[in-house]
Amino acid sequence: MLATLLEFMPLALFLTVCAVLILGYPVALSLAGTALAFAGLGLLLQSMGVVVPFEPRMMSAMPNRLYGIMTNQTLLAVPLFVLMGVLLEKSRVAETLLDAMALVFGALRGGLGIAVILVGMLLAASTGIVGATVVTMGLLSLPTMLKRGYSPALATGTICATGTLGQIIPPSIALVLLGDVLSSAYQQAQLSMGVWSPKTLSVGDLFIGALVPGILLVVAYIIYVLIVAWLKPSLAPPADREALMAELGHSGSLWPLLLKGLLPPVLLIVAVLGSILGGFATPTEASAVGAFGALVLAAANRRMSVAMLRDAVRSTAQVTSMVFLILIGAALFSLVFRAYGGEELVTELFEAMPGGVVGATLIVMLVIFLLGFILDFIEITFVVVPIVGPVLLAMGIDPIWLGIMIAVNLQTSFLTPPFGFALFYLRGVTPESVPTTAIYKGVIPYILLQLAMLLALALFPALATWLPSVI
Repeated sequence: MLATLLEFMPLALFLTVCAVLILGYPVALSLAGTALAFAGLGLLLQSMGVVVPFEPRMMSAMPNRLYGIMTNQTLLAVPLFVLMGVLLEKSRVAETLLDAMALVFGALRGGLGIAVILVGMLLAASTGIVGATVVTMGLLSLPTMLKRGYSPALATGTICATGTLGQIIPPSIALVLLGDVLSSAYQQAQLSMGVWSPKTLSVGDLFIGALVPGILLVVAYIIYVLIVAWLKPSLAPPADREALMAELGHSGSLWPLLLKGLLPPVLLIVAVLGSILGGFATPTEASAVGAFGALVLAAANRRMSVAMLRDAVRSTAQVTSMVFLILIGAALFSLVFRAYGGEELVTELFEAMPGGVVGATLIVMLVIFLLGFILDFIEITFVVVPIVGPVLLAMGIDPIWLGIMIAVNLQTSFLTPPFGFALFYLRGVTPESVPTTAIYKGVIPYILLQLAMLLALALFPALATWLPSVI
């Protein structure tokens, strides 16, 4: 009986980590602390003569893991993309961009909603951080939308859904981290299959694979807003352009404002993504281009100062330190999980599931969706994907398709009531006059659109894999 229970120690390790995280302890310390506790338990039981499926020799790989993390060129893109996003946020590029888009589309039914979606798409491509996009759009656009008679549910739902595009629209930090983890999982899966010259997966492949699903989601959002505005004009009324211009403090021709607000961020995004798609730069090199371009934009907008630069660098250092500390904790967790025979246990569980690879994929997607309620994408990427990734990829799943499915799945999870992270971000900057139920009601149609995208990706994998194969 005891031997049977000890075989499920990897599952107990995983559940314990989830329980500790739910209690609110820091993620990185929870991962490392729980892993060390289970490693100590394994050594203690072995010293007492109990037969435990634990290989202490696996722990000797930790120094090499740490060195590999700190010298990983791909992960260098994380601080650079974070710096790019923080600089764009502090240089008020989003505010100018939103003003320009609002004046262009505001006179249409649902026009402000369309403006929010388009600006959110560009912000997602610029910052790649869900929380920053949701908070920025909530502060800048929600008051204007409510003042112009928009339904609170439609306004908040549109802002929340647009903010989560940072998960899928490249260059996304989530895709950078996911690409690095999936690359290791893909090589591990091929080696387990006896392929000694494994194919590689790059972050650029995921960027390219995410373009079509990301654009389709943006188009679906816009179509939904237009349908609502057409069927129920009172929920998304047109705004008076002259009154809107007076409110935003602009007069004269619209073109100078449009060029000032739209052209710089678009050129920056084209420079970053174009250099990757054209094969001129790796994602890491492109992130350096993006950070430098954001500095130039901040200086051009006369927002550059020593204080602003200090705040931006400090914010970047905090986010980067958090990411790498979590990665170190996840590396230790992964080693202990493997030392207990976790990979073999997961393989056996997946092979025993009904439906084969389809059933295993459905279970994994459901688990990731539920974990998205309590864990951020960083923890899920570093903890869950290394466990299930090699097994699924060894079953023949395309790594690019799997990466995009996970990204869209997490995007949907972050939007789903009552625990979605995007809902909490927006609730923090929403006036008290807007009830929480309105936010929940507003995101439901967008959740259905994202579930439809997941279904479309499942039925037509070429949506994610065709463009990378061509480029």
